[in-house]
Amino acid sequence: MQWDDLRIFLAVAREGSISGGAKRLGVQHSTVSRRLLVLEKRLGTRLLERKTSGYALTPAGDELKRSAMRMEMEFLDFESAMGQQDTKLAGELHVAAINNMASSVLMPMFASFSRAFPDIKLHIEVSNKYVSLADRQADIAIRLTNAPVETLVGVRLTTVASTVYGERDYVRKLRASSGQPQWLGVDCCGFHHAWTNRVCPDHDHGFFVDDTLLTVAALEQGLGLAYLPCFMGDVNSALERFRPPETELELGLWLLYHPDLRHTRRIVAFREHMLAEVTAQEAQFTGRLAGIPH
Repeated sequence: MQWDDLRIFLAVAREGSISGGAKRLGVQHSTVSRRLLVLEKRLGTRLLERKTSGYALTPAGDELKRSAMRMEMEFLDFESAMGQQDTKLAGELHVAAINNMASSVLMPMFASFSRAFPDIKLHIEVSNKYVSLADRQADIAIRLTNAPVETLVGVRLTTVASTVYGERDYVRKLRASSGQPQWLGVDCCGFHHAWTNRVCPDHDHGFFVDDTLLTVAALEQGLGLAYLPCFMGDVNSALERFRPPETELELGLWLLYHPDLRHTRRIVAFREHMLAEVTAQEAQFTGRLAGIPH
C-alpha cells in the first residue's frame, strides 16, 4: 500500500463522502474514486458502503482507518522531530474559525502570519459548529467558549465581550420615547439564542436571522435590537450600544489543538503569533475601545 492511497482513504473516512474527501485534499472527485477502487482491489475487501447520507465504513474500513491514523501520527511525530533541526517552517496548516471573526477582526492576523511564514500553506475554514481535531478535520480550532473540550489543549487568547446594539437613530428614538424595543430573532449560535430568549421570552419577533453578519445588516436597517460581540458592534459607525456590556455575557476566545500536535512547529508558530496579535488588539475584543462608553 502507498501512503497517498491511505491519505485519500482517510480523508474520505473523515468527511463521510468522496466529494468531501476530494475537497479536503484539493483533488478531483474522479481521482479519489479511482484510487479508492484500486485500494479496495489491492486489499481484496470493501472499505466503504454507500448510504443515503453518504458513505459508511465497513468493519475492514474501520480497522484501516485506525491503522492509517496511527501511521499519520507517526509521520507527524517524525515531522515535528525533524522540524526541531530545521529553522525553515513549511507545510500545510488547517484552521477552523468562526465566520464573523475570520472575515473581520482575525483576517489581518491571518494575513500577517502568512506573510511571516510564506512556506506554510494556511487554510482558513469557516465553521461555527463542532469540528473533530482528533479526526484531523482541522489542525487548530478558534472557538468562543467558557468550557473548552477537556481532550484538547491550547491557549485562551482573550475575553470577548458582548452587549445589545441597534441602529443609532433607532436607539435614540427608543430612549426618547421610553417605548418597548423590537428584538430581532437571532439563532446564529446557542449563546445569542439564549441571551435573546432571556430578554424576549415571548418570542415576539418580526424578523429572524441565523448568522451574525445578517444580524449586523438587519440592525443597520433599524429593524430592532440584538446582541453582538463588541468587536463587531463598536467598529460599526451605523450602530450604537443600547446598554453597557454585562460580565455574564463574556466568553473566552480559545485557540485549541490536539495534544499530539503540541510540539509541531507550525502549530507553535501560529499559536504564538495569534497570542501576540490578539493581545495587541485586546481592547477591541473586551469592549474597551477608546471613545466607546463602557
